[in-house]
Amino acid sequence: MHRPHIVILGAGYGGIVTALNLQKKLNANEAQITLVNKEDYHYQAAWLHENAAGSLHHDQLRIPIRDIINEKKINFILDKVVSIKPEEKKIKLEDQTITYDILIIALGFESEMPENHGLEENAFFIGDINSARLIREHLEYNFACYHNEDVKNNGRLNIVIGGGGPTGVEFAGELVDRIPEICKEYDVEKALVRIIMLESEATILPAVDESLQQYATNSLASRGVEIITGATIKECNADTITYEKDGILEVIPTVTKIWTAGVRANSLVIKSGLQTKDGKVAVTGEMKAPDFQDIFVVGDCANVIDQKSGKAFNPTAQITVQQAALVAYNVVAMIKGNKLKTFEPRIKGMVVCLGSHDGIGQIFNKRKLFGWKAPLAKRLVDTQYLLKLGGLSLALKKGKFKFLNS
Repeated sequence: MHRPHIVILGAGYGGIVTALNLQKKLNANEAQITLVNKEDYHYQAAWLHENAAGSLHHDQLRIPIRDIINEKKINFILDKVVSIKPEEKKIKLEDQTITYDILIIALGFESEMPENHGLEENAFFIGDINSARLIREHLEYNFACYHNEDVKNNGRLNIVIGGGGPTGVEFAGELVDRIPEICKEYDVEKALVRIIMLESEATILPAVDESLQQYATNSLASRGVEIITGATIKECNADTITYEKDGILEVIPTVTKIWTAGVRANSLVIKSGLQTKDGKVAVTGEMKAPDFQDIFVVGDCANVIDQKSGKAFNPTAQITVQQAALVAYNVVAMIKGNKLKTFEPRIKGMVVCLGSHDGIGQIFNKRKLFGWKAPLAKRLVDTQYLLKLGGLSLALKKGKFKFLNS
C-alpha cells in the first residue's frame, strides 16, 4: 500500500495546526508527514507587539516544535524553503530537495512597504520574533544614548508608528504602558518622549465599529499618543520621516520608525507559478490551489473570498486556525476517498488590546467590549489555543496569567 507523502511548509498558526490535526487523524502506516520550518519553534504571532515593546520576553512566545508534535508520526525538517515547483512536485530547501504527493503551503507573510520612500531601508517591521526583539533593543539603546550624550538628539525619543490598523494600535497601546519603565531605567524624563501614529485613513481602525474607533482613539490620546490621520508618508530617512496632510509637508526628527500598515503573502508563492490574486493563491472552496488537486494553501498565502461581501477575508489567527482544521480534514478525505468540505468560517469576534488593561472588542452577536474586558477576553482565547496545542502543561508554561492577578 502506497503511503502518500504529505509536506507542510511553515509552522505558523496554519502549518502547526494542520500538522497536529493530521497526526491525530492519520496512523503512521496511512501517510508520511513532513513539516518544514526555518526555525525550530512555533510562536504566538499575536503577541509580537508585546515583544517589540519589551513588555513580554521573546522566550514566552516560543514553543519548541518537537515539544508539541509526535515525531513518530511527523518528520520535522529544520530548513528554509528556497522554491516550490508544482509541476515537478518538488520543494527545494537550502540543504536538500524533497518531493511530495500532497503539499500544504502555510509560509506566512512578508512586509509590504510603499516603494521609493525609504521605509524598507530605514523603518522597522514587526514580522517575527527576531524583528520584534530588534525593535525593543533599538528603543532601549536610543534611550541610553540620549541619557549619555552631551548634545541631546530629540529624535532618539520620537517614536513614529506608520499605520493605525490593529497591529499599529496594539503596539502603540503596549508601548505607552512600557515607556515609564524605560524612562526610569535610563533616567529619561517621560515628558520628552513622543509616540506618533501616522494613518492615511480618516480614522484609526477603519474596519471596526465607529464607537470602538472612538474609544480606541480617546484611550491612546489620553495616554499621550499623538494620532495624525489623513497623513501620507512621503519620505523616510535615517533621522527623519516626512508626511503630507492637507497638502502640507511635515518633518518629524526620529531614528525610530515602525511600519505596521501592510503585509503580503510570502514571495515564494508568486515565484512558484501558482495562480494568484492580489499576491495570494486564489484558492478553491476546499482551500486547494487552482489547477492542482494536490496542493492546499492556508493563512496569509491564501486568498479566500467572503461570498457575502465579495471581499477577501483578513487572514487573522482565528481564520487561519479554522482553515488549517479544514485542510487537515480534506487531506484525510482525499487519502481515504471521501468527500471534501468547503471552507465556511465562523467569525466569533475580534479584540484589539490598547495595553495590558484596556482594549476594545466585538464578540458573538456583535456584543461590544470596552476596557479591561477586552484584553481579558483575548487572554482567554490565547489560553484556549495553547490548550489545543499542548494541553494544560503548555498553557500553564506559556500562558499569560499575570493579568488575572494584577
